[in-house]
Amino acid sequence: MKRVLMFFMLSVSLMATSMDLNEIKNLIKSGQFTRASELLEKTIMDEKTTESECLELTFQKEKMKRIRKDFSKTENDILEDVKKYYPNVSASVLTKWEDDGSLEYKVIDGEKFYFNRAASNLFRLNKEAKLQKEKVDGKTKDKLDEFLESYLPEVLSKKDANSSYFEKKRIRLNYKLVVEADAVKEGEIIKCWLPFPREKRERQSNVKLISINNKNYIISPDEYSHRTIYSEQVAVKGQPTEFQLSVEFTGANEYHELNPNLVADYKTSTDDYKHYTSERNPHIVFTDRVQELSKEIIGNETNPVLKAKKIYKWINDNIPWAGAREYSTIENISDYCLSTMHGDCGIKTLTFITLARYNGIPARWESGLMLHPKSLNLHDWGEVYFEGIGWVPVDQSFGLINSEDEKVEWFFLGGNDAYHMIINNDFSQPLFPAKIFPRSETVDFQRGEVEWRGGNLYFDKWNYFINVEYLDNK
Repeated sequence: MKRVLMFFMLSVSLMATSMDLNEIKNLIKSGQFTRASELLEKTIMDEKTTESECLELTFQKEKMKRIRKDFSKTENDILEDVKKYYPNVSASVLTKWEDDGSLEYKVIDGEKFYFNRAASNLFRLNKEAKLQKEKVDGKTKDKLDEFLESYLPEVLSKKDANSSYFEKKRIRLNYKLVVEADAVKEGEIIKCWLPFPREKRERQSNVKLISINNKNYIISPDEYSHRTIYSEQVAVKGQPTEFQLSVEFTGANEYHELNPNLVADYKTSTDDYKHYTSERNPHIVFTDRVQELSKEIIGNETNPVLKAKKIYKWINDNIPWAGAREYSTIENISDYCLSTMHGDCGIKTLTFITLARYNGIPARWESGLMLHPKSLNLHDWGEVYFEGIGWVPVDQSFGLINSEDEKVEWFFLGGNDAYHMIINNDFSQPLFPAKIFPRSETVDFQRGEVEWRGGNLYFDKWNYFINVEYLDNK
């Protein structure tokens, strides 16, 4: 009887902590940060709270700080930001944009704060505002769009019918991460994980480390989904701490023609099929919203290739690109996308993966850097599997290309260019060596990660710089 009573008391204790954590998350979601902080401190101090629960609670505390950094603009800031295009803009106009989802904001403890990139996103999300900006600035073409519209027809014309990989490029990435001076105390060791290209058969090969400004370093084993090179530096008073890397790799253009008649029935009993068509909390969840939208998009279609094309086109036509919040502050990324109707490359990718998996199409994550001439950036995309064809790339963010040639128009569903540098083949996976403190980026890995014995160094404590050399042009 005593043992049963002890078990009951333990169950109640665990349930109470779980309920507290859920309540805290709900309070944070609703912007009640002060109340959430009070409950956090109380729960952490409770002797019944386990060590693992304390870590989760501490991260929730950190998450509120990150949200405050992302949402730091006031109404006056936004009015000032858009004044160039709307000289007579007023608070009532902001309210209209808020109501139609064009202007992202959050109420924190009763006070309204706008997302740091809300003003620039407004001119991407709101059609009227976009036209107004074009009227003032003139219409200009995106440099990446311009490059791809000329590059893709040319490179596809050189594709050998016998291979899906062609026109390889030798690229050197020079990457630098700089921690600001006195971010940690003098003499403390700063630990740093930098991005490193992974080998992927014909798609990305011949990876060669050229230099790193530390003789002691560790490159993560292939089995780790986030490919890193790790090193340490000692902090010097009054000086920034630099981590520098130079690495070469050969990237290939890849293209698979997706003929609906070539696909076979999936082997649904295999572990791989089950794995890549399943939900994965918290970002791949078959919510009611996903299920209802899927009916609208797919209709009665049964062919996997045609299903994938329908999903790809729906996201392309309905989810405009917009600068995103830090992923670590978003509870469910795919649901966030479908509720706000906008997203950046990773948000769009996870939305595609979720809809594909719900419809029985195996899909997975891939990400790294985009190293196109004049367009260097972090980037996320994915892969889908068709029985009879295999795994093929899908870049939902690049979307449909403006071309009358169908192969060019649909290139990024089934293809990818040589300038996509692959670092990761999954999301939210551990680093090597293991990171002790919560990561700045809990989903992706591209910019790098930094910590010292006192904790994680968030993005506001360091910066990164990308420089590229195209060795084939020399």
